Amino acid sequence: MTRRRAAIALVMVIATAASAVAVVRFRSGAGPSLPTAVVAKGVFIDYLQLRGEVRPVRSTVLSAPMSGGSDLQIIRLVKTGTVVRSGDVVVQFDTTQQQRTLEQKQSELKQAESEIEKTLAEQRRREQAARTALEQARSALARAKLDLEGADLRPRIEAEHFRLKASDAEETVRELDQKLASERISAAADVASARQKRDKARFDVGETERIMAGMTLRAPGSGPITVLPNRRAAASVFAQSAPEFRAGDRAYFGAPIAELPDLSSIRLSCRIDEIDRARVQAAAVSLVRVDALPDRELKGSVRDISLIARPDFTQFPPTRNFDLIVALSDNDPRLRSGMSATARIEVERLSGVLVVPAAAVFQSGGASTVYVVNRSGAEARRVKLLRRGRDQVAIASGVGEGDRVALKEPEGGDVRQP
Repeated sequence: MTRRRAAIALVMVIATAASAVAVVRFRSGAGPSLPTAVVAKGVFIDYLQLRGEVRPVRSTVLSAPMSGGSDLQIIRLVKTGTVVRSGDVVVQFDTTQQQRTLEQKQSELKQAESEIEKTLAEQRRREQAARTALEQARSALARAKLDLEGADLRPRIEAEHFRLKASDAEETVRELDQKLASERISAAADVASARQKRDKARFDVGETERIMAGMTLRAPGSGPITVLPNRRAAASVFAQSAPEFRAGDRAYFGAPIAELPDLSSIRLSCRIDEIDRARVQAAAVSLVRVDALPDRELKGSVRDISLIARPDFTQFPPTRNFDLIVALSDNDPRLRSGMSATARIEVERLSGVLVVPAAAVFQSGGASTVYVVNRSGAEARRVKLLRRGRDQVAIASGVGEGDRVALKEPEGGDVRQP
């Protein structure tokens, strides 16, 4: 009995050891040690991946004024993401030069107004003097006419004297009457000239005040502000990025400083290579993942593709790209204008085909090959491809639904040829 039990125990130990060796060899073989995937019949989707920038469909850009001197310096600027209300100050430029100009123009306006008062006073004085002289001449004419009434009863010489005196008085009245009219015309011209100077000075004051008001950029509505990049501060003219504007920077006329986006409707602006232009159609389905929102994938579709390519000088040699717009049907309150994102644009879809991951198809001997894994190892099979995509491959023949294929090429000794 003791020997029988010992023999049974020895057999069990040998059997256990053999099983362990078989398991180790099985696990060290081509099959279970390789990462695998199951061939499944489903939908093959090929997509194009593009990088872009989130932009609002509608936005208001606050730009530096087109006037105000050659040196526009920012002395106050809100930070990106600051939520403002309508009328809040977003950007304030230095107005020291404009303030000096305004004071000068206001001084010129006061001087012009004073000149008008002086001209009017001189006009009244000259007109009054001319009117007084005219009244005196008319009185002298009246007396001369009275003296002339009894001229027939007086000696001839005396009568002739009165007639000459009356004639001279009439001529003096005519001259003074013309002089009064001339004084009025001359005085009116002087007043008009003075008022023209006053109006010009008043316009200059108003224009300077308008320029000063333009040196303060206020929010036209409510929402988060996005400060735009200062291209002058970029490392080079070919740099793809530039630092944002900040207080102390100088801006050129009309430079876009900040943006107030309407985030109720947003889109993704991308650029697509001319090689891929023909593959993408309008309204193609797209999934967008924003870098700053890794937990959310937004749905969208291709809205527009430009008809004309433009060169991209950020690369050397320059390439020609098309502008592509992806309209987002989803939204997120965390979105901000200018965020970077990746769009996966669907370019082809096949239903009811055998699909495997792209990593499961290898090139062997110039042919597309997969490695079907089973309990006895890995078997190399040549397959005919229907479509090859970025992540998936649609297979026409060579494998069947339910087969398990390796995602890593096995070592040569572990592969069984068909």
